[in-house]
Amino acid sequence: MASEQAPYALDRRVAAEAIGTALLLTTVVGSGIMGERLAGGNVAIALLANTLATGAGLVALILTFGPISGAHFNPVVTLVEAFRRALPWREVPAYLVAQIGGAFLGVLAAHTMFGEGALAASTHVRAGGAQAFSEVVATFGLVAVILGTSSRRPDSVPFAVGAYITAAYWFTSSTSFANPAVTLARAATNTFAGIRPSDVPVFVVAQLAGGAIAFAAFRWFQARVAVAPATERAGTSPAE
Repeated sequence: MASEQAPYALDRRVAAEAIGTALLLTTVVGSGIMGERLAGGNVAIALLANTLATGAGLVALILTFGPISGAHFNPVVTLVEAFRRALPWREVPAYLVAQIGGAFLGVLAAHTMFGEGALAASTHVRAGGAQAFSEVVATFGLVAVILGTSSRRPDSVPFAVGAYITAAYWFTSSTSFANPAVTLARAATNTFAGIRPSDVPVFVVAQLAGGAIAFAAFRWFQARVAVAPATERAGTSPAE
């Protein structure tokens, strides 16, 4: 999810995206299974376990794969980076395929570790306008955090993203999926982290909308910042 990539060949960057996204989904789904099994029916405790593992895992994964691929792990982030011209559009399809494929591999790995068997359609209902709006807010916030921190303090991106997702698990009714690849893959696990397949399209549309709004907002912010030095050099203030 960092905005700068080292000059690695595309195949290595794509592999990093696939592996990183797989490990992210393994963390999300695996910690959800473990939390639910150990919580004794207490959903709040299970969600807390899921939250802490996901936030910590994100920090570690972004630190690990950020220097290689940018550690997007998220189609929305990849699309925003392409619109910002930080990633060539010709490379976007490879990133998206790696993220989605890696996400499903991550779910399968978690199932294998916990004896859940093959992938299975989730029956976990996540429907309604409130949850859709939550995904707009969650994804807007995620992209805003990435754009805001990467422009001024790029070394802080892993920690900012991990902290934001940890918080957003709790302040959104949807528990902050904020990622189309994650959403698609979580439809294939009938465990704590799952989402019913019929609820996926609304989540994905909401996530794309949230990312687009954040991208537009930060273009405006950055345009305003760019104007300020010229105004100051002319010896005037914006109010004059």
